[in-house]
Amino acid sequence: MREICVIGGNRYFGKRLTARLLDSGDRVTVINRGSSAPPAGVTHLVADRDDENSLRAAIGSRTFDVVFDQVCYTPRQADIARRVFAGRTGRYVMTSTVEVYEYEDSTTLVREEAVDPLTVNVDLAAPWEDPDFREEHYGEGKRHAEAVLAQNPAFPYVSVRVAHVLGGDDDFTGRVDHYATRIRAGEPIAVPAENHPATYVHVAEIAEFLAWTADQEFTGPVNANAYGQLSTADICAAIERVTGGKTEFLPVEVGKTSPFSFARSYGMDNSRAAELGYTFSRTEEWLSRAMAETLGSGKEVR
Repeated sequence: MREICVIGGNRYFGKRLTARLLDSGDRVTVINRGSSAPPAGVTHLVADRDDENSLRAAIGSRTFDVVFDQVCYTPRQADIARRVFAGRTGRYVMTSTVEVYEYEDSTTLVREEAVDPLTVNVDLAAPWEDPDFREEHYGEGKRHAEAVLAQNPAFPYVSVRVAHVLGGDDDFTGRVDHYATRIRAGEPIAVPAENHPATYVHVAEIAEFLAWTADQEFTGPVNANAYGQLSTADICAAIERVTGGKTEFLPVEVGKTSPFSFARSYGMDNSRAAELGYTFSRTEEWLSRAMAETLGSGKEVR
């Protein structure tokens, strides 16, 4: 029986990860700020992960086989975690993001080495505590957080670069609803004049993959995405099958566009995960089901 710590993870694929760990017989400790109750069966510790003293006091003398960090968004948070969990865990799994590749523009799928955390110049002095700055620099914050763990390692670490997540009736992002609302109303959907497809993963599968990493020995970044990129048109067609209606796209040269449209091409290559022993699904296997889940349809649409 392993001792597992999950930082954050009270919603969406984080709560599914916790459920999988509990089902596997692990003892799970969840650390959060106490704003929401964790699942039954876990040990709940209340701490502010931005406050090193708070985090140390909450953990006390506990040690863990694996720590899953679901809410590490900045290099400061990573630096605190690196110090606090040094000597307390045998493995540290950070949930990162496809957005670390936001400055790539590649005709081929992007591999992990495109963003090497060992070469990132970490900026701890930026105003990371400012929510607006943090949101605006989401990909940058994740890149710098990965770099903190890689450049001065205190434990074996993995950064799981998660693709855009779809599915589940608890998708809190509002991105699918953005499309469904406009399709139902016959309103145009703004996309870049040159709109590129992207990589995605189902909510259940990313929880499964994260849980899988706990049993592995590899370290460093790994891309986590299903095979088969999706375009905005693919997603809207699946939504149409649930809601009815017809999609109208509005190409724009400058200005805000819809959430699943991309002016750059940085779809991820998941061959490292495959080489390590994990085979992801294909998007066509679950896309319609994912849209039905999120939009509240009881039927699986094909």
